Amino acid sequence: MIYLDNSATTRPFDDTLEAMAHAAREGYFNPSSLYAQAMEGGRLLSGAKSAVQGALGAADGTVVFTSGGTESDNLAILGAAANLRGKRGHFLYGAAEHPAVAQAMEALRGAAHDVQVIPVDSSGAVSPGVLRGMLREDTALVSVQHVNNEVGAVNPIEELAALVHEVNPRALFHTDAVQAFLRVPVRAREIDLYSLSAHKFHGPRGIGALWMSRRAKLMPIVHGGGQQNGLRSGTENTPGAAGMRAAIDTMRSISGLSDALMQKKLCLHRLIMEAVPDARVNGPDPLEGAPHILNMSFGLRGEILLHALEGEGILVSTGSACSSRRKKPSDTLTAMGCSPETIEGALRFSLSPMNTMEEMEMTAEALGRLVPQYRRYRRK
Repeated sequence: MIYLDNSATTRPFDDTLEAMAHAAREGYFNPSSLYAQAMEGGRLLSGAKSAVQGALGAADGTVVFTSGGTESDNLAILGAAANLRGKRGHFLYGAAEHPAVAQAMEALRGAAHDVQVIPVDSSGAVSPGVLRGMLREDTALVSVQHVNNEVGAVNPIEELAALVHEVNPRALFHTDAVQAFLRVPVRAREIDLYSLSAHKFHGPRGIGALWMSRRAKLMPIVHGGGQQNGLRSGTENTPGAAGMRAAIDTMRSISGLSDALMQKKLCLHRLIMEAVPDARVNGPDPLEGAPHILNMSFGLRGEILLHALEGEGILVSTGSACSSRRKKPSDTLTAMGCSPETIEGALRFSLSPMNTMEEMEMTAEALGRLVPQYRRYRRK
């Protein structure tokens, strides 16, 4: 099997599974308990927080563990709105955001906040100039993803965050970095809220994190026993945290990770274009996008080609796994101005350190055989 749907989820590292098993067997105590054995759980949580901060180059700030990227995004957005304590706020988000951001923002619109959508260019990215023109004195929060989950467009989030703070020092800048963490470099100096999810980088499902700068103030959206300084109640998932830390450590230990991913992606693109010369890239030029995501259309319905590749043992996606079962066209490709035919025919190839150059060759060879074969049966 060739697995090229790593933006949907990733296979856990062996180190991830071993760390989780150890935590479940030996460190199963509730971290909130007062006896000495419970301190092991506290050490696991502290180690995972330090790993997140180290990867972000952020020695301070707060790490809040969540159930994943969706909850992290919701806590950042809804928590910032709740902290306005009944006041009406101005919120901005990119047109190509993940539904975890877009739907949270639209919930705020329904609660009488002023919510605006920032257009994206034909590559799926937000322009600093466009954002500048939309910022206001009452802007409370801006949310722009670091890497688009469908086409791999990379937003200049450090520049965008600095711009937001320049125009309105009181505003917060949030980024959904689920597809970027550990694959696209970042320094968190200007960013206020940074969301990540462990299962996107070979960690376990069911755990993510929201990193918060010192200037970020949120109200909780999950209420209960007051764990994590009251920001996210509920007994902490210590095996998940241990697995997430192990995955971070393993990813950071891979020398030249981003460059290696980019070389595999560029190889795949080159070989596909040789095999199917009229295929087209959706999103940024492959050299400009994220190192692990390539979105292309082949003049066929994406679902047909997806299943044809599945028959060859090659697993890809037609877009975001969170919305792939819906019949609604891709919001990202629609916002980019793609034609209905392009949107219907889009396939996403997403890579991981576990993929090989040989797999890139085998995928392109399969496409070279399958695309002409299935095009013969297209409706005229």
